[in-house]
Order: sequence, then C-alpha cells, then structure tokens
Amino acid sequence: MRSLRRGLPAAFVLIACLVGPTPARAVDLFLDDLERRTFQFFWETTPQDNGLTPDRWPSPSPSSIAAVGFGLTAYTVGVERGWVSREDAAERTMTTLRFFRESAQSQDPSDSTGWRGFYYHFLDMKSGRRWRTCELSSIDTALLMLGVLAAREYYDGDAAPEPAIRELADDLYRRVEWDWMQPRPPLLAMGWKPEAGGFGGADYRGYNEAMFLYALALGSPTHPIKPAAWDAFTSTYEWAEFLGSEHVNFSPLFGHQYTACWVDLRGVSDDYLRARGLDYFENSRRATLAQRRYAIANPNGWRDYDADVWGLTACDGPANVEQVYRGDKRRFHTYLARGASADGVIDDGTIAPTAAGGSLPFAPDECLAAMRTMRERYGDRLYGKYGFRDAFNPSFRYANVALQRGVVDPEKGWFDTDYLGIDQGPLLLMAENCRTGFVWDLMKRSPYLRVGLERAGFRGGWLDGEPPRGAATTGRAAKVERGAN
Repeated sequence: MRSLRRGLPAAFVLIACLVGPTPARAVDLFLDDLERRTFQFFWETTPQDNGLTPDRWPSPSPSSIAAVGFGLTAYTVGVERGWVSREDAAERTMTTLRFFRESAQSQDPSDSTGWRGFYYHFLDMKSGRRWRTCELSSIDTALLMLGVLAAREYYDGDAAPEPAIRELADDLYRRVEWDWMQPRPPLLAMGWKPEAGGFGGADYRGYNEAMFLYALALGSPTHPIKPAAWDAFTSTYEWAEFLGSEHVNFSPLFGHQYTACWVDLRGVSDDYLRARGLDYFENSRRATLAQRRYAIANPNGWRDYDADVWGLTACDGPANVEQVYRGDKRRFHTYLARGASADGVIDDGTIAPTAAGGSLPFAPDECLAAMRTMRERYGDRLYGKYGFRDAFNPSFRYANVALQRGVVDPEKGWFDTDYLGIDQGPLLLMAENCRTGFVWDLMKRSPYLRVGLERAGFRGGWLDGEPPRGAATTGRAAKVERGAN
C-alpha cells in the first residue's frame, strides 16, 4: 500500500500543530518522541503469541479489548513512521485477529471469550478467557472492531499474510450481532452478563463516546440496527452553554475524542448538529476549550491548574478518601470519569494528560502547550518509558494515606505509575491525525464506516466525495436510504 503519510496537501488544515509560537522543529521533536514512546507501549507490552494488549502496565492486569483495538491501529502508525516493519506488524496483527476468530464464543461464562460476535470487556492475558465476572461489552467490542477495520483497510497487499488479514477482519466484523444488543430498541445496551440475568438496564443514549458504536452497528451488512437508533441516541443530547460556549455537552473529554481517533469529523454533520450550524469536530473543539477555561477559573482552588495544566477525563486517582485541603474537607477518588461541562462537574484535582493530548487536532496550540508544559514541569514523574503516565494530582500531598496506585511526591503531589491502553491510544492516534491525517484517511476507505455514517444521516466533508482510491468495496451498499426500517 502506498504510504498515506506522503503526498498530503501542502495546506493541510491542521498545520497549526507544527507552527506557532514554538519553533516547528521543536514541536516535531516533541511529538516524534511522544508518538514513538506511546507506540512502544502497544508493541512491547502485547504478547506476541496472542496479541492481547494489557489494560495497564506495569501493574498486573487483564487484557482490555478496547486497548487491543487501539493497538491494532497503533501498529499501522508504527509502520508508517518506520518504527517496525510492515511484515512484523502484519504478523502481529494476524496473530491477534486469529486469536479472536478462534477463541470460544458461547454462553458458558467460565470458558469463553465472547458470544454472538461480542467480547468480554477484559480477558485473561494468558488464556484469553473472560476475566472474573466482567460484562460482554458493546462499546469495547466496537473499539476492538475499529482496530480490526483499520487493519482490514491497511493491509491491502497480495503477500502473505495480508489477504488473510482482510478475510479475518471482515469475518470478525460481520459476525457481531449488533441487533441482538437491543433489548430495548432502538437503543443499544451497554452490555450483557450471564450472572445478572442477561442485559442490564442501561442503554447508550445522549452524546458520549458511543457515536462510533452506533455507526458500526448501522453499517453492518449482516446484523444492522435501524436508522431510528441514531435519532433515539441524539434525542437526549444536552445542548447547553458552558463557560461561554454553546455545544453538545459531555463532561469527560474522552467522549469527545474516541470517535475522532478514527473518523474525520471536519465538515461532517448529522441532522442534529446541522440544524445548529456546526459539525462534531467544532463541537469537540468547543468542549476542549471550555475545559481549559474551567481550569483557568479553577473554582475549587486546586494546585497548578492554569492555562497550560488542565484536562479532566476518565483516569486513575490516588485514593477514595476525604482529606482537609486548604481548610476544607475534600473527597478524592481512585478511577473515575472526571470532567467539567454543563452536564456536571467531577473534579478532585486529578489531571490526565490524555485529556489534552487526545484533543490535539481540535485545539492544537492550546493542547500542545499543555502537553509540553506538563512534561517539562513534572519531568520523569509523569513522562517515562512509554510517554505520559495515566494521571497526576498536584494537590494530593498526603503522605499518611494508603494509596491504591501511584506515589506521592511531597513537593509535586501524587503521580500514577501506570500507563493505560485506552489513554495511550488517543495520545498516539490523535497526534498522528493532527500531523498527517493518516488514521482518518485510512478509515475513509472503510465501506462499513461510510455506510454507517450515511445511515445515521451524516453528510458533508469527505462523505460528499467518492470513496478514496483503492478502498475495498465488499459489502458496500449501492444506495443508503436514511429512512429505511
């Protein structure tokens, strides 16, 4: 396949990542280092015999199927950047896809990896079987499938194992029974657990990371959901003003980022946002900058919050405890979906670098300044072998508290010691998208993704043109009817 990093338009719309107040060469070197280290997380921590990327490292953990999806996509970036050979990346990808294709799919909760094409959220790193009593996860299966489809489009050559990669990837996506994951149609359920009597009571509704879940389910040639699902999803959006910006609100930034890791949302709108005169890319830009303004205002008085130290999203935290901070009792948390929007604020002073890093294409200058400042200010405590660690809290300096994770520096605060796959993925993919648009261009080749977006009513931007040259057409609908039942 011709390298997608070469031949880009000179006036690439996100060239702001490489210019501005910081010399372009310094920016390039910083992002080169960040991307390379972050890529190595996926390449070095994933076992070669099964391709199961761990949820976190170095703490012992199960594999996260979402991290596997990010990893499969990360391997393509590694090839494009020259960090691994195409042959080695293809072999690792083939191993991963073969594992998921051959692993047990059954209702047996103790001896299976998944069922009906879905997979359990966490898998044992060695056996690949379900980890403890986790759920059969719709959203994490969708993240896995985004990586599977990225592999399907990237490995388009005739040399082994590339034809087999395409065949396996196609089979894995086609066998997901998306329409089964609808106990309360038209919405999609969050998951299924055999011990809990099947489906729980929660569905994906409102604006959140599930945009890609619905798009993949709508685009399926074998088990599609109906377009009414998208209308039901958007019907509970929270459109509101937050700190001077009107947009569809969702408090943790990961909800604004995950779809955009794979999908170029510039100029692409559905009926909901088209009526408000913007697209999802602009919506995410507004949400990102609103979070930055929240940090500048710093209503809770947390240490170090400012224009260049900010970012709330799902991440680790120091401990589930109450401590006195500046004369008041404050509640601190461990892993939690932190965020700030009109929809609500959850903020205990814990900052996640992936919040700014995963928004890099939306607000290049502001996000780049935040990442560089955090690396320079906190040094090796925050930035290590695999780039940014998951989180830190400058306000948490309590030496007498039993920590769930991480360490306390009495002068700089609490620092996580783990890297998380679902943080590393956005850091790598969004940095690459900001610089070259590589992953976006790759996924424009996916007929399934295009059909899913069209069935949701998206148009504009790249969707108004023909599929990119060389795009596979298996399963491509000749015509998509928005109102089809």
